[in-house]
Amino acid sequence: MAAHRKPRPRSLSGNTVRTAATLALAGAATATVFDGTGHAEPNLTPGQVRAKVDRLYQEAEAATEKYNGAHEKAQVAERRLATLRDEAARREDRLNSARDALGSIAAAQYRAGGMDPSLQLALSDDPDQYLEGAAFAERADDRQAGAVARVRGQLREIEQLRGAARVQLTSLKARQAELRREKRTITGKLDAARQLLSRLPAAERAQAAGPGGTTARASRGTTAGRTSLQAPGAAAAAAAAPDARAADAVAYAYSKLGSPYVWGATGPNAFDCSGLAQAAYRSAGVSLPRTTYTQIGAGRRISRSELLPGDLVFFYSGITHVGIYVGDGQMIHAPNPSAPVRLAPIDEMPFAGATRVV
Repeated sequence: MAAHRKPRPRSLSGNTVRTAATLALAGAATATVFDGTGHAEPNLTPGQVRAKVDRLYQEAEAATEKYNGAHEKAQVAERRLATLRDEAARREDRLNSARDALGSIAAAQYRAGGMDPSLQLALSDDPDQYLEGAAFAERADDRQAGAVARVRGQLREIEQLRGAARVQLTSLKARQAELRREKRTITGKLDAARQLLSRLPAAERAQAAGPGGTTARASRGTTAGRTSLQAPGAAAAAAAAPDARAADAVAYAYSKLGSPYVWGATGPNAFDCSGLAQAAYRSAGVSLPRTTYTQIGAGRRISRSELLPGDLVFFYSGITHVGIYVGDGQMIHAPNPSAPVRLAPIDEMPFAGATRVV
């Protein structure tokens, strides 16, 4: 019966080794294509980069307005929490004083021994004087009962204040978590935009940054650059405003031309879009809400054909951008990190509505 033997492994010849190596390299190259460099975006034209960057900036600005809204709510919750805690501390001081008074009464009763009234009357050397004292003690007991009731009421009020403070603390923590989320979104979008722009040569990068981008940024560093930006049309725009407050807001906006865009900023040296609108009207003595989606409701809604200098103009379906109209189809706005506060046509973005601050 033939024995079953394991076949001896064949040695690899030189040609076989070379073939295996070639296949391995080909496989590695294929893996590289599908892992990392193979997923890199194809070369984009400056126009395509600009479109992607604009979209990223728009998304970052939408997140910025959410951040601004959460920040405003967090400030309200923080102020409310501080007020509740202060009031609770004041109530606790009054409670401690009332408790001290009750403690003194209790100590006096303990020292008196709490003797039965009939026995005290029997042992008294002067029954008439005792009866007068007993009547006084009864009135004192009534006052003591009132003091106890007040202490109980104060305890209930303090517990209610503490409960309200706990609710406000929960709200504050939720707003702070929202702030962190929106901040991550904003910085992620802005970082992605910067990386896209960094892939282009300097000349194409300036082109992709768009009107008012790199070149306008370079001019804002000096007073002379800012003056040259703000002068044309400022007086005429202010004169055409519907009232003095709108005129003051327009003048303020002109004075801030060339200031940098910084998300979350409300001036005096840097702004985001809603921060500029808020600061302009604050200079005119008018308090505006912080976000674009609340600012649009802060006045009388008007049509595009009714626009006058000082009106607020809003853009995109989500009401995520705002500018200050200055006449002749132009506005002053804080566009995005690629461009400073500048004049721009209102047609450069999808128009969503307008408000006259009244």
